[in-house]
Amino acid sequence: MRDAVVVAAVRSPVGKRNGSLSTVHPADLSAHVLQELARRSDLDPSVVDDVVWGCVSQAGEQTFDIARTAVLSAGWPESVPGTTIDRQCGSSQQAIHFAAAGIVSGQYDVAVAGGVESMSRVPMGSAAGTQSPLGELYAKRYSPEFPSQGLGAETIARRWSLSRTQLDDYALQSHARADNASRGGAFSGQMVPIETAAGAFVVDEGIRPGSTLEILGTLKTPFLPDGRISAGNSSQISDGSAALLLTTSEYAASHGWTPLVRVHTAVVAGSEPNVMLTGPIPATEKLLAKSGISLSDIGAFEVNEAFASVVLAWQSEFKVADELLNPLGGAIALGHPLGGSGARIATTLISHMVDNDIRYGMQTMCEGGGQANATLFELVGAGTRGRG
Repeated sequence: MRDAVVVAAVRSPVGKRNGSLSTVHPADLSAHVLQELARRSDLDPSVVDDVVWGCVSQAGEQTFDIARTAVLSAGWPESVPGTTIDRQCGSSQQAIHFAAAGIVSGQYDVAVAGGVESMSRVPMGSAAGTQSPLGELYAKRYSPEFPSQGLGAETIARRWSLSRTQLDDYALQSHARADNASRGGAFSGQMVPIETAAGAFVVDEGIRPGSTLEILGTLKTPFLPDGRISAGNSSQISDGSAALLLTTSEYAASHGWTPLVRVHTAVVAGSEPNVMLTGPIPATEKLLAKSGISLSDIGAFEVNEAFASVVLAWQSEFKVADELLNPLGGAIALGHPLGGSGARIATTLISHMVDNDIRYGMQTMCEGGGQANATLFELVGAGTRGRG
């Protein structure tokens, strides 16, 4: 039976809103990542059957199938196609799923999966403009009001009895872990330096190691007057891109590539659309049931830090040890470039698995509309330490 393996994974540094990457067109940002992916893997781009690319705000500079524009901007042959997909924040994680499925089915031999988002240049919500994506039938079933992620995060905090202090504590941990990882070189092997007018951009710029509980406690709660969700315990508005090269074990061996991980199991699940952010819980349950792997076999977990309450609610359900959950920090510190985040997380997780000989690693993330992807990776050729 055919399998799907990842042989290379790279990402740009994540830029903060109106920061170092705000001068870079998202198609060019994607192209830089594709060029580096090819360089590192000694890939002949002409063998790529498809580039599956996530992007949420498909408006302005991110419209007209940015995957195809990125392929051409990277200088790849005109014969290489590209398609852009939108599963909200999970778009590039879904891109990995689609690419892996295409490879296992035999439709692809080689595929690239990834994504991009320039939230500085194409603000969140740009695609809808002044119109509503919700029609009469949706409004009758739920509400004509567009669901608020912030209110969803507040609902989760209350449903799981999470205090403001707990959320802020978690945010501090994210920054501390990301800072330690960055200073220790854990991210350096993943990075594609991006040339900007100010020079080479080489580090994630949202990390704030000097923050304190006192500072976080002064931040307003914009969604509820007595709320618990603030900018400090939420993901950052960001710019970034990431890409993975997938193929079969057989193709990799015949072309001199060493697989990093195998895509063991990939699932997606739906959840409450108004709360919308609880999806990682049923997605994880579905993944465990489908994979036959127990929670105790998994040595690293990445749960996207859209909001601290999302991660802590998930942890409350699965009782995963603190040190295994988002061990290098997450979107609260590193940023959340929507359509690129799934691939960014996968790149970071796979690198962490390789560096620490972790056999199984899992990632999941909540998505607009009440959905979540979950992916289980298995280290190839090593990884006997289980939980790591």
